[in-house]
Amino acid sequence: MTDNQVLEQSIQINATATIVERYISDLALMHRWLNPLLRCEPVSETWSTDLGSKSRFIIQIPLLKPTLNSVVVERQPGLVVWEFEGFFQGRDRWECQPAEKGTLLLNRFEFHIPNPLVSWGFKTFAASWTKQDMQAQLSRLKRLAEEQN
Repeated sequence: MTDNQVLEQSIQINATATIVERYISDLALMHRWLNPLLRCEPVSETWSTDLGSKSRFIIQIPLLKPTLNSVVVERQPGLVVWEFEGFFQGRDRWECQPAEKGTLLLNRFEFHIPNPLVSWGFKTFAASWTKQDMQAQLSRLKRLAEEQN
């Protein structure tokens, strides 16, 4: 049986859903709020969040550089869902919901770690850090998007 883990965060952003979505779908803008240890790059020559687009997320740890290969499996205005494989397997869902004062941004990271040793290490050392990092990323994205408003 798969041991799925779910980390879910949301943040209210005083900017339109269109502006918020640009920060999720534009690679240069994305790198302004992503954790600096996380790099994202296209598999092909150009970056895209269109359905079926492939990319890789690389954690900049010296020597190891763990990589998640991802593909966009759901795409609608205001919604991007990456499905990924590597040391983690799962989905990262980003959804912009228009709200009375701006946008509610929801991020749902659902995954499992097939290697029991890596899974234990994540739960023991990295789970709480990952949740805090997700919230910090949302806060940076909020600040940047609100500056554009």
